[in-house]
Formats: sequence, C-alpha cells, structure tokens
Amino acid sequence: MKYTKGDRVRHPTKSEWGLGEVLENSRGSQVRIFFIEAGEKTLDLNYVEPEKVSGEEAKHRGLDNLSVTTIKGGIKYQSLPQSIERFLERFPEGFDGKRFLTEERNYKVKAHELALELMGREQFSMLLDGEDYHEICIRALKVVNATNLMFPNEKMAIKDGLGSTEKEQAFSKSLFQLLYGEGELEGRFMAFAKVLEDLGADKWTTASYFLFILIPEKYMFVKPMVTKNAAEISAIELNYRPQLNWLTYKSVLEFSEYLRSALAELKPRDMIDVQSFMWCISPYKS
Repeated sequence: MKYTKGDRVRHPTKSEWGLGEVLENSRGSQVRIFFIEAGEKTLDLNYVEPEKVSGEEAKHRGLDNLSVTTIKGGIKYQSLPQSIERFLERFPEGFDGKRFLTEERNYKVKAHELALELMGREQFSMLLDGEDYHEICIRALKVVNATNLMFPNEKMAIKDGLGSTEKEQAFSKSLFQLLYGEGELEGRFMAFAKVLEDLGADKWTTASYFLFILIPEKYMFVKPMVTKNAAEISAIELNYRPQLNWLTYKSVLEFSEYLRSALAELKPRDMIDVQSFMWCISPYKS
C-alpha cells in the first residue's frame, strides 16, 4: 500500500499509539509517521501496514497544526498524557489544589478582578467619553503592575512610551477597541500592535496581557519562551515570529483551545489554568 503525506492512519496492533499522520510519501518499504501518543516512528511496510482512516475518525486538533520542523530536531516530543503526568508531579491535586491556587492562580484572579474594577467596559467607556486618557493609562499601568507576568523593562517601556497626550489617546482608544470592539479580532489586535510599536513597547507580553487579564475565559497570554517551548514539546506549529503579527497570535489561541479541550478531565476553568499548564510542561521555564 502507498501512503501520501498527510494521510491519517492507525497502527494495526498498537492502538495505544493513537492517531497518526504520514509525514512524507512512503519510499520503498518505509514510511515515516507521527503518532499523537508515541511521536515519530519509521515503519517497515514489509511487516506492518498502517490502517488509513478518514472522516470523523481522522480528526485530531493535535495533528492539524503539526510541526514537522520540531519533530526532526530540538526538544523531544512529549505526549499529552506525559505532559499531564509532569504537571501533576508539581501539582498533585491539579487545578483545584491549594498549591496550584497559591502559586499560580490566586494572584492572577486578583489582577483580573482589579482589571474589571478599573477597566471594565462601562468604566472604560465613561473615561473615553470624558477624554480622560491620562487616567486610563494610569489604570492600565496599575493592572500591568498587579502581576509579575511581564518583565520590569517591558512595564517601563509602556510607561515611558506614554509621554504625550497624543500617545495616551492613541493607546486608550486602541486598547478599548482591542478589549471591547465589535470588529474582527485580527484587525483590533493589529491596530493595538501598531500603537505599541509607536510607543516602543511592541512585545508579545504587552500585546496579549490585557486580553488575558480582562477576558481569561477566552484569550491567552504569550510569554514567548514558555509558549514556544510548550508548543514545541507538543509538536504544535506556532508560526512564531518576534514581531507582533496575527498569524502567530491566532496559532497561540488555537493551541490554547486544543490544550483546554484535551485537559477536560482536569477541568481547567479558563486560560489562566491553561497558561500555567504550559509553563509547567515547558522544559526551560522563564
């Protein structure tokens, strides 16, 4: 049997390997396949013929954005059950355990509550209507300083960039649109990124922080090293570039939703829990 790159298959006798994707067209008697529970395998077709699958059986979000580059080198692949095991080694009681709440969640929830108090839609809208851009920026900086998620120099870059009324106005309006605008997120995100660039504060942490803190049930915080390593160990393509861009952030959101769904048995409440999970499984933690 011939196998084509992208075919979804299962091993006929090793069901524990889970669903697989053919990485390149079969050559002679060999075929390279990435199995979601076992990583990359090279099979000898003289001895085994993987079973092709299609339709609903062939669907798996972990294979849809498979990073072939990652598979060929770099960080060793770690299956989701292995990642969960690693997470539970640190937090045996999972997302509801006292240690997790103390070390990872409570301070972020407190920052979220502060953000809602200072920058909830109604409050934010009233300040905009009153053209009190300076107050908006003061509140935004308080929210930024409520956690250690951003480095001190990243926080300082925002403060230093807001050095004029014009820049305070541009930041305030674009941040409101990012959080509460009605257009597609792509346009709102890129408009905010452009303002951050003008401020000299165009970092992934800054671009993703407010969405994450204000709306953690939906949006993810991007800590580049942690996020990239978590994706690489999971063999997920992030399309990462240091410059702010929509493709990378869209890929981060898709990866986050995949993890949230795959972690259903652990019952993550929101992206705060998922982001902490990413940090825990990352082989090199910031």
